[in-house]
Amino acid sequence: MLNDTLRSLFCRDLNKLKDELELYQQESNIWLIDGHILNSAGNLCLHLIGNLNTYIGAILGHSGYIRNRPEEFSRKDIPRGELIIKIEQTIAVIELTLPLLTDAQMQSEYPQEVNGSKLTTEYFLVHLAMHLSYHLGQVNYHRRLLDN
Repeated sequence: MLNDTLRSLFCRDLNKLKDELELYQQESNIWLIDGHILNSAGNLCLHLIGNLNTYIGAILGHSGYIRNRPEEFSRKDIPRGELIIKIEQTIAVIELTLPLLTDAQMQSEYPQEVNGSKLTTEYFLVHLAMHLSYHLGQVNYHRRLLDN
């Protein structure tokens, strides 16, 4: 089933996000911005956590999570360990929610319009996986470029 594949990919990439944060030689560089790099790795991490906890945890899993998207980009200097705990909690939400989705739910309309569009749950989950992968690549690049 696709939701098992997606669960595996989300967990794989979230674990890679943890690895990237752990690879920073200087923890403070997680929050560094420079020139045209306007989003720190820490803010990208918070954005991904907020995104997945909203669209998978709250909407599909009824977790009660309440997102504060502006804070994902305004908070600074959260300790690496705290970010890693938040990633692990997000992995737990993914692990709990995705296996419960039936094939019928995957093929049905996602419970919320996204950017004014109606999408199937399956389509939107694939989109979320790609969004995670995109920002994971940015974090990797950020680390290699700015963590000197």
